[in-house]
Amino acid sequence: MKTKIAILGAGSFGTALAVLISGYDNCEVTLWSAVCSEIEDIKKNKENTKLLPGIVIDTQKIKLSTNISDITNADIVIFAIASIYVRKVASQASSYIKKGAIIINVAKGLEQNSLKRLSEVICDEIPGHSFVALSGPSHAEEIARAVPTTIVAASIDIGVAEKVQDILNSAILRLYVNEDIIGVELGGALKNIVALASGICDGFKLGDNTKAALMTRGITEIGRLGVKMGAKTQTFAGLSGIGDLIVTCTSMHSRNRRAGILIGQGKTAKEALREVGMTVEGFVATDAAYKLATKNNVSMPITESLYNILYRNENIKYVLKNLMNRPAKHESEKFWFSC
Repeated sequence: MKTKIAILGAGSFGTALAVLISGYDNCEVTLWSAVCSEIEDIKKNKENTKLLPGIVIDTQKIKLSTNISDITNADIVIFAIASIYVRKVASQASSYIKKGAIIINVAKGLEQNSLKRLSEVICDEIPGHSFVALSGPSHAEEIARAVPTTIVAASIDIGVAEKVQDILNSAILRLYVNEDIIGVELGGALKNIVALASGICDGFKLGDNTKAALMTRGITEIGRLGVKMGAKTQTFAGLSGIGDLIVTCTSMHSRNRRAGILIGQGKTAKEALREVGMTVEGFVATDAAYKLATKNNVSMPITESLYNILYRNENIKYVLKNLMNRPAKHESEKFWFSC
């Protein structure tokens, strides 16, 4: 019997997952969007012309829908929604998700006002279901082209994570199981901050030395906050930590990096977001992480520096000078050696 999978969100990642999973013999896929034009575009052109041009979508294998009730029979419901819309869609979907269905989230962000992780947001609106977070280095553009990809399936119920692993594992997508859902979610959300900053490095032509230092110290402060919030140290050395950080900071598929490049070239944050034309999760994540760091009394100088550029319109040269002139420190930090 085939596993029925409903994907909420026909953006680049939701569409890419639908294309990939529709090729599995053991799955049936429904792709839902609240945006009628997205579904009509796919029906008409057999591709997502705006976000995944050139990727052929087999509309015979994928059920396309703008009616949320079409998820009623799904065994697995995958949220592929930008973080700012997750609560709204979760509330809308709640009454249509059947008892026993597994909920998966692939979005990487934090809720700006509540500062909650997305699993907390979804479970607020849809209690009583098993939950899995999927995260790791996984650009939609490459998944859709069947480029081999490895990610993490994280859940407090390791058996549920293993079930998702069994269903979704393939020659294209390889899943590893992790029970540290806090670390996996925070790694996925906070690396977008460093990716934005890395883009600024590129746009401002600061060089490879600067970018390497930024990435290395970036994962350090991500881990610092993560451990303070209950995550395990080793998670940040894995796929959802350093793995996702590397791919997002170095690839032009990364909308966070692209937005950062534009800011580094002199555009305002608003101008850069508008030009990228898609959700840049690092913008909201920077605000949320800055507040979480303040709340938890955690030092996050890169996050604070980016916050000052994005939200206080501070000059990049001035911010860089302040960042480099902080008091001298030892590199070794206690949290890296605690488990």
